[in-house]
Amino acid sequence: MNSASLSVALIATLLAQSSGVRTIDTMKSKASFSVTHIWVERVTGAVPILNGSATFDGGSAIPARVIAVLDATRIATGEPDRDRSLESPDFFDSKKFPTWTFVSTKIAPRGANSFEMDGNLTIHGVTQPEHVSVTVGGDAAHPVYHATAQIDRHAFGMAVTRLDPTIGGTAYVALDVVFK
Repeated sequence: MNSASLSVALIATLLAQSSGVRTIDTMKSKASFSVTHIWVERVTGAVPILNGSATFDGGSAIPARVIAVLDATRIATGEPDRDRSLESPDFFDSKKFPTWTFVSTKIAPRGANSFEMDGNLTIHGVTQPEHVSVTVGGDAAHPVYHATAQIDRHAFGMAVTRLDPTIGGTAYVALDVVFK
């Protein structure tokens, strides 16, 4: 096989891999959050990605549909007491609502390497529309998606507690996602 045939075969393989449904590689992907806190300036943490997928059309690196599910039972901020508090009924009530789910409703390209995504996010048993900005990095064979969003934590029906005056109302969320 000559180099031109090899290049055509490689491009066809990459396009075939990019078309259809691809699952999130949970070992290589991560989700994190941060929120302001009067005593420590900013609290950061991680929420494991349980599973998810994206549907790609025509070899594009920009998906047509995205679904992601995160594990609210394994929130990790580096402080066990804080983690237990976040998992309690005052915040995420993760025993009753063990997952967070995002399902895209609209995806709009903003260039070859970025897109905007609207979707429904379910946290704490409440579904709210959310907006996500995404950039695509890596290379054509191994794209990496960096998604960011700002979420009003009160919009998800969490109780107002005695700690509310010390905790910011907006959570900043970031996901770095790789697909299999």
